[in-house]
Amino acid sequence: MLNRVKKLFKTKYVPYNPKYIELTEKDKKKKKKITSDIKKYIARSDEASGVAYHTRDAHAKGYCALKAEFEILDNLPKEYAQGLYAKPGVHEAVIRYSNGSSRVAPDRKLGLAQGLAIKVFDVPGKKLAPGEEDSSNFDFNLINNPVFFCNRIEDYTYISKLFLELPKYADQGAKGKAKLAFNWLTNYGTQLPTKESFKTFKALGSFMAIEPKNTLLYDFHSQGVVRHGDYVAKIRVKPTQVSLDHVKRRDLDVESKQEAIRPLILDEIREHDQVYEVQIQLARNSKKQPVEEITTEWKEEDAPFVTVARLTIPKQDVPDDGNFEIMENLSFTPFRCLEENRPIGNLQQSRLKAYEIASKTRHALNNVERREPKNLKETFDKNFF
Repeated sequence: MLNRVKKLFKTKYVPYNPKYIELTEKDKKKKKKITSDIKKYIARSDEASGVAYHTRDAHAKGYCALKAEFEILDNLPKEYAQGLYAKPGVHEAVIRYSNGSSRVAPDRKLGLAQGLAIKVFDVPGKKLAPGEEDSSNFDFNLINNPVFFCNRIEDYTYISKLFLELPKYADQGAKGKAKLAFNWLTNYGTQLPTKESFKTFKALGSFMAIEPKNTLLYDFHSQGVVRHGDYVAKIRVKPTQVSLDHVKRRDLDVESKQEAIRPLILDEIREHDQVYEVQIQLARNSKKQPVEEITTEWKEEDAPFVTVARLTIPKQDVPDDGNFEIMENLSFTPFRCLEENRPIGNLQQSRLKAYEIASKTRHALNNVERREPKNLKETFDKNFF
């Protein structure tokens, strides 16, 4: 009787379905268009930012690359011990903090969307990144906002172009904001505003509402949904309370100086460790936690986060440029992962080829060999890249 009651009240999770990675022929054509636009932008990114090198199409401005450690916890419930998290252990890692914008410019011009990219070393198993199936690395690409500003490849075809030009619209003040709203809601005047375009524009607004503070105080999110073995999930990387309490330089004023964000990070890391909890949010209800609607936040009260790993950025000496050469030459893609932990959903499938082409294009234009380090020693070896 007791076992029957336990079964009755056992938590049910949304199961993974291969349909989440299927694309129509129309989607595949639009995916090629997105990739082509990204490649064209990177070719002129040096001019767009006024710098002497070609940048990423997003997260163009890096703040620093830092040595880290990624520990997968022991004794996880079986629903959470899936894929990467199935085997406990400690791995070397490297992280990159960045601004989410497509430009390199003074912080006051770029907004407060910021990224945390993580590369975990020595992870066995076949990876999904094309041509890197034998890579021993596993990447995370996270940002300090729980939702993305678009849901489907069809809409991202034109929204991606708008994203690349956001700084240009911002420079035009109120006139630029009005023009951005019109182009966003109407696809450059080719259609009437739709429920979906209003939804995505509202999601874009959430990026404008990010609170200014030291980067070390933010939570970072996958935004998109990932496969989690038998289930589907989102990822959050959250600073521990101890780490939050250690941060002395808490307030951010981007108007005070050209470079306001990087010094806040580096001054703290030179004094103390930064520790994050890596958390998985398993979907429990496909309506409340939709896979395809990544402009929708999954509420924590409906689907709690469970800590599965710990990311530690130890206290370390960092040059004032934040290890510039390393953070610019590293490559991160959410598809450098195991099949059991792959990004899923319509829009995210467009990222598979886009990340590959963007990285190859950037490295080729910068005359830098595109290589994956196998450990921290190689990563921070001045002769590696």
